[in-house]
Amino acid sequence: MRNLLPETPPTLLPDDPGASATGSAEEVAARFPASSAVWATLAEQAFANGATVTAYAYARTGYHRGLDQLRRSGWRGSGPVPWSHEPNRGFLRCLHALARAADAIGEADEAARCAQFLRDCDPAAADALAG
Repeated sequence: MRNLLPETPPTLLPDDPGASATGSAEEVAARFPASSAVWATLAEQAFANGATVTAYAYARTGYHRGLDQLRRSGWRGSGPVPWSHEPNRGFLRCLHALARAADAIGEADEAARCAQFLRDCDPAAADALAG
Protein backbone atom coordinates (compact mmCIF):
# COMPACT_ATOMS: atom_id res chain seq x y z
CA MET A 1 0.00 0.00 0.00
CA ARG A 2 1.29 3.44 -0.91
CA ASN A 3 1.24 6.34 1.56
CA LEU A 4 -0.82 9.13 0.00
CA LEU A 5 0.13 11.73 2.59
CA PRO A 6 3.14 13.91 1.90
CA GLU A 7 6.28 13.25 3.94
CA THR A 8 6.86 15.70 6.77
CA PRO A 9 9.87 17.84 5.88
CA PRO A 10 12.81 17.75 8.27
CA THR A 11 13.07 20.52 10.83
CA LEU A 12 16.36 22.39 10.71
CA LEU A 13 17.12 24.64 13.66
CA PRO A 14 19.02 27.90 13.19
CA ASP A 15 22.62 28.18 14.36
CA ASP A 16 23.05 27.89 18.12
CA PRO A 17 25.46 30.61 19.33
CA GLY A 18 25.99 28.76 22.61
CA ALA A 19 27.42 25.76 20.77
CA SER A 20 30.59 27.61 19.81
CA ALA A 21 30.83 30.19 22.60
CA THR A 22 33.90 30.26 24.80
CA GLY A 23 33.96 30.08 28.58
CA SER A 24 32.76 27.56 31.11
CA ALA A 25 29.44 25.88 30.39
CA GLU A 26 27.87 27.82 33.27
CA GLU A 27 29.11 31.14 31.83
CA VAL A 28 27.87 30.21 28.36
CA ALA A 29 24.46 29.17 29.73
CA ALA A 30 24.16 32.53 31.47
CA ARG A 31 24.94 34.35 28.21
CA PHE A 32 22.87 32.04 25.94
CA PRO A 33 20.09 30.51 28.06
CA ALA A 34 18.16 29.40 24.96
CA SER A 35 21.09 27.24 23.80
CA SER A 36 20.22 23.56 23.95
CA ALA A 37 23.85 22.72 23.19
CA VAL A 38 25.14 24.31 26.39
CA TRP A 39 22.40 22.68 28.50
CA ALA A 40 23.36 19.33 26.94
CA THR A 41 26.99 19.95 27.91
CA LEU A 42 25.97 20.80 31.47
CA ALA A 43 23.78 17.67 31.67
CA GLU A 44 26.53 15.44 30.30
CA GLN A 45 29.10 16.88 32.73
CA ALA A 46 26.77 16.48 35.71
CA PHE A 47 25.92 12.91 34.75
CA ALA A 48 29.61 12.04 34.36
CA ASN A 49 30.20 13.44 37.86
CA GLY A 50 27.42 11.32 39.36
CA ALA A 51 25.03 14.24 39.87
CA THR A 52 22.06 12.54 38.21
CA VAL A 53 19.35 14.85 39.57
CA THR A 54 21.32 17.88 38.40
CA ALA A 55 21.87 16.20 35.03
CA TYR A 56 18.13 15.58 34.80
CA ALA A 57 17.37 19.24 35.53
CA TYR A 58 19.89 20.53 32.99
CA ALA A 59 18.68 18.08 30.34
CA ARG A 60 15.03 19.00 30.94
CA THR A 61 15.86 22.70 30.62
CA GLY A 62 17.68 22.16 27.32
CA TYR A 63 14.93 19.86 26.07
CA HIS A 64 12.24 22.48 26.68
CA ARG A 65 14.35 25.27 25.18
CA GLY A 66 14.87 23.02 22.15
CA LEU A 67 11.14 22.29 21.82
CA ASP A 68 10.51 26.04 21.77
CA GLN A 69 13.05 26.44 18.97
CA LEU A 70 11.65 23.49 17.02
CA ARG A 71 8.15 24.96 17.15
CA ARG A 72 9.44 28.36 16.02
CA SER A 73 11.13 26.54 13.13
CA GLY A 74 7.86 25.00 11.94
CA TRP A 75 7.89 21.64 13.74
CA ARG A 76 4.35 20.48 14.56
CA GLY A 77 5.06 17.68 17.01
CA SER A 78 6.30 15.07 14.57
CA GLY A 79 8.69 14.61 11.72
CA PRO A 80 12.42 14.28 11.33
CA VAL A 81 14.93 16.36 13.28
CA PRO A 82 18.13 15.26 11.53
CA TRP A 83 21.32 14.61 13.47
CA SER A 84 23.27 15.53 10.33
CA HIS A 85 22.19 19.19 10.75
CA GLU A 86 24.66 20.45 13.38
CA PRO A 87 22.30 23.01 15.06
CA ASN A 88 19.84 20.17 15.82
CA ARG A 89 22.42 18.29 17.87
CA GLY A 90 22.00 20.33 21.06
CA PHE A 91 18.32 19.41 21.29
CA LEU A 92 18.98 15.79 20.38
CA ARG A 93 21.78 15.54 22.97
CA CYS A 94 19.42 16.98 25.61
CA LEU A 95 16.79 14.41 24.70
CA HIS A 96 19.35 11.63 25.07
CA ALA A 97 20.65 13.07 28.35
CA LEU A 98 17.09 13.35 29.66
CA ALA A 99 16.40 9.70 28.83
CA ARG A 100 19.62 8.60 30.52
CA ALA A 101 19.10 10.72 33.64
CA ALA A 102 15.43 9.72 33.91
CA ASP A 103 16.48 6.08 33.81
CA ALA A 104 19.12 6.70 36.48
CA ILE A 105 16.57 8.20 38.89
CA GLY A 106 14.01 5.45 38.29
CA GLU A 107 11.70 7.26 35.87
CA ALA A 108 11.46 4.27 33.53
CA ASP A 109 8.39 5.49 31.62
CA GLU A 110 9.94 8.88 30.90
CA ALA A 111 13.25 7.27 29.96
CA ALA A 112 11.48 5.02 27.45
CA ARG A 113 9.42 7.90 26.01
CA CYS A 114 12.51 10.07 25.57
CA ALA A 115 14.50 7.23 24.00
CA GLN A 116 11.67 6.57 21.53
CA PHE A 117 11.28 10.29 20.79
CA LEU A 118 15.00 10.48 20.02
CA ARG A 119 14.75 7.49 17.67
CA ASP A 120 11.66 9.03 16.04
CA CYS A 121 13.54 12.31 15.48
CA ASP A 122 16.44 10.51 13.81
CA PRO A 123 17.63 6.93 14.31
CA ALA A 124 21.14 8.14 13.44
CA ALA A 125 21.07 10.42 16.50
CA ALA A 126 20.07 7.56 18.78
CA ASP A 127 22.83 5.38 17.33
CA ALA A 128 25.49 8.12 17.54
CA LEU A 129 24.62 9.02 21.12
CA ALA A 130 24.37 5.43 22.31
CA GLY A 131 27.98 4.72 21.31
